[in-house]
Amino acid sequence: MTLPSATRQAPPQPNYTRVALILLTLACGLGLLKSALPSGFVRPPEWLILPFADWINGFFKFLREDLGLLTLTRAFADALQWLLDVTANLLYGKARWPRIGPIPWTVIAISAAAIGYALKGWRLAALCGGTFVWIALMGQWKWAMETLSVIVVATPFSVGLGLALGILAWRSPRFEQVLNPVLNIAQSLPHFAYMIPVVVFIGVGPKAGAIVTIIFSVPPMIRMTLLGMKKVPPEVIESGKMSGATPWQLLRAVRLPTARTELLIGVNQVIMQCLAMVVLASFIGMPGLGQKLLQLLQALKIGLSVEIGLTIVLLAIMLDRASKAWAVRQPEHHAPGSSWVWRHRVLVIWAVLVTVAFGLAQVVPYLHIVQRSQAFSIAGPIDALMDQFIRMIAPVTAWLRWFLIVWVLVPLRDAFLWMPFTAVLTLLAAAGWAVGGVRSALICLGFFGAIAMSGWWDRAMITVYMVCISVILAALIGFPLGIWAARRAARAQRLLLLCDTAQTFPSFIYLIPVIMLFGVNDVAVVAAVVVFAAVPLVRYTIEGLRGVPSELVEAADMSGATARQVLWHVRLPMALPTIMVGLNQSVMFSLFMVIIAAFIGTQDLGQEMQRALSSSDVGKGLVLGFAVAFMGLMVDHLLMQWSAARKKALGL
Repeated sequence: MTLPSATRQAPPQPNYTRVALILLTLACGLGLLKSALPSGFVRPPEWLILPFADWINGFFKFLREDLGLLTLTRAFADALQWLLDVTANLLYGKARWPRIGPIPWTVIAISAAAIGYALKGWRLAALCGGTFVWIALMGQWKWAMETLSVIVVATPFSVGLGLALGILAWRSPRFEQVLNPVLNIAQSLPHFAYMIPVVVFIGVGPKAGAIVTIIFSVPPMIRMTLLGMKKVPPEVIESGKMSGATPWQLLRAVRLPTARTELLIGVNQVIMQCLAMVVLASFIGMPGLGQKLLQLLQALKIGLSVEIGLTIVLLAIMLDRASKAWAVRQPEHHAPGSSWVWRHRVLVIWAVLVTVAFGLAQVVPYLHIVQRSQAFSIAGPIDALMDQFIRMIAPVTAWLRWFLIVWVLVPLRDAFLWMPFTAVLTLLAAAGWAVGGVRSALICLGFFGAIAMSGWWDRAMITVYMVCISVILAALIGFPLGIWAARRAARAQRLLLLCDTAQTFPSFIYLIPVIMLFGVNDVAVVAAVVVFAAVPLVRYTIEGLRGVPSELVEAADMSGATARQVLWHVRLPMALPTIMVGLNQSVMFSLFMVIIAAFIGTQDLGQEMQRALSSSDVGKGLVLGFAVAFMGLMVDHLLMQWSAARKKALGL
């Protein structure tokens, strides 16, 4: 007799516990017997370390000199520079060739407000227009326009390239199979790993920043294009074929419009990735807000750093909200017989206001450009307030800094560096075997074995220690906060909105408050990583708990379970696969943030990556980047494998 689907038992899952325990015991034994082990079992021996960097440098030299790729890349960079000159002249009047600008700041603010109103009404109009008013009045116009001029050029390239590759991957399953692992590695590489090859081929400056931004922001567009094309309903395609459409017409007029929402979400992600990379491209000479923020942070000018940080945050929120509104906006249909002016009333009002603004800007120079001497500043009050606040909490922060460094961070770092690399590899093999058997064990060994063979084992262990302590602290904050918020719908909605907003911030921004409180040390790095990594944990905990089927909760309530029992025995077990997605993202965010924060003095892979960037050592930089990517991919495999097994066991 066949059981109903609700009561049918899930198939038994393979039990890998015995082998995993054997491997765990072996790992502990290797650690305890470290003093008796040969040196080749404690640290990777010389014969095991392979010259990956030399091989990569040789390959890039072959591409650059023998194949003449340098000439091709320089030609593309020169064409891109022409576009950058056009946008630069329009936005801030960069005089490299006959000037055609700059456009008055009032005109750009009015245009942004009109776009916001057309997309989502007055609130978005106020955000878009107000952002540019803030930028102008604070005297940051040139820096902000240097940043936006690159985004304006890079975004269409990224969207077009991502769209083409996504359609090609949808057309060819074999190409998709090849592309998927490349995308996985590309989205796991830290930002600096993209910069080093670009510096070798292009040099430094705005065009190098634009090219690295294009490369960095393409992967999410490819994925969203592929997802959108796969989600087109078959009946829509059949309808198009029955109407006599050719394959090109089906693609242009049926498939792409049907996948519009996914494609525009991809555009949103491209824009946000562009902003994040343009800010960080200050390390390779990209002028703009990022370069200014980097200079101010290095000089510990907190008030001015906060001003620049607020501008970057406003730009991030504005671009995110506007592109999301575009993604969900539906075509507007007008009543038959309505006049052209009424149908395009926003355009008409914009044209009138822009004409007036152009005229006033010719008469009143302040409405054309606000000079630095005429600008407002909140740096002085912020510095004074922060001085008082820091003096007030100095005993607490000093004690906390001492406690964390002496009793937590240094002992943990020493413990990670003390472990023999063979014990670490065996421990990871045990974790892989416990989750997915021999395949997962080999994947874990492959990823960390490659790190051991790279010659950067100790630096990698410092990175692992910082990520581990940061994720643990983020979990201690994020999980309880998410559980607390999930109890009430209104509370959850507000916190999810806060998480959405926080995830739009470029990672550089998180360094400002921690440097203010803790100075330049490992505590500041860990604090920044904790704040950055806690956001996805809070978000996915809320979404996981709110997504538990109500009938399960009602059944538990009817059986007399208390609220605590419902949480621990119903909600959390059902939400755990979703929560693991948040933990996975938290690990990836932590890896990226640890690498970015290296400029304030850590001794991990990020510090070496910045040295490789400064010396244009592409081989060393890519080896370090792949080491970080392999860490993230290993954690991603373990968590997703466990989550899939858990979902299968729960019948989800």
